[in-house]
Amino acid sequence: MLSALPSPGAHGGDARRVAAALGIDPAAVLDLSMSLNPMAPDPRPVVAAHLDALGTYPDPSRATAALAEAIGVDPARLLLTNGGAEAIALVATDLGVGWAGEDDFSLYRRHLPVLDPSAPRIRSNPHNPSGRLASPEATAAVWDEAFYPLATGRWTRDGDDALVVGSLTKLFACPGLRIGYVLAPDQATITRLAARQPEWSVGGLACAAVVDLLATCDLRAWSAGVALLRRELTELLLRHGLEPQPSHANYVLCTAAPRLRERLAPHGIVVRDCASFGMVGSARVAVPSADGLCRLAEALEVTAGT
Repeated sequence: MLSALPSPGAHGGDARRVAAALGIDPAAVLDLSMSLNPMAPDPRPVVAAHLDALGTYPDPSRATAALAEAIGVDPARLLLTNGGAEAIALVATDLGVGWAGEDDFSLYRRHLPVLDPSAPRIRSNPHNPSGRLASPEATAAVWDEAFYPLATGRWTRDGDDALVVGSLTKLFACPGLRIGYVLAPDQATITRLAARQPEWSVGGLACAAVVDLLATCDLRAWSAGVALLRRELTELLLRHGLEPQPSHANYVLCTAAPRLRERLAPHGIVVRDCASFGMVGSARVAVPSADGLCRLAEALEVTAGT
């Protein structure tokens, strides 16, 4: 029996709490409330090969150099962080006074010490939750590019004076490992942010695994694969009257999806309720793998009309 469904978490990733309500193994839940790369190979063998890193203090230098080489930037412009969340906290605190829209990712407003509509802006690109890429003319003080590589097949739109925050967690589908980064236009900014960062912020296991994870990376192929799966997901959602909006990201926003989370949860599928974005009655659905699409299609068919 399904007990009371837990309220949506602030940032998705509700599989364990929903599984507890369902009385099933969390591994049996298809969690489409967190938007990970459906094309990424299983990261567990890579991470498992570096368990000896648990016996030493972390050293991010090799991982930083490998990421800088992949992006094509000077390592002095990069700072590895404990997930994208720490990157956001560091740059928002450094800004001091800034602005972020209420319809954007909530961590921006949470970590900005002072909110001022006329101040420098933090923006997600592609926008979270709509999934739409910013126009080439758009500006921001900070771009959150957590989903940009999967949307474009490129690492960054780097080229102006904006700071960039990113998330390897999303790209390599390993949310528990916590690997993010800040890309700055100059070394001085990285030096200042690093001085704010706690010592050994990025764990040794993450630092050790990054090099091998990057070796599995094929942004162009992954982005193309996500685009195909997103098209299939959009067509599926359209057939069920859920009004999916155009998206460039590895997720789709449905604006006519009241109680979709409650509808799918009994079938072991979780989607992101968008009330936390101020969008009551909307849901964000991550692009699943081909198998996940089949499972979602079955659940939507069974629950049609509910």
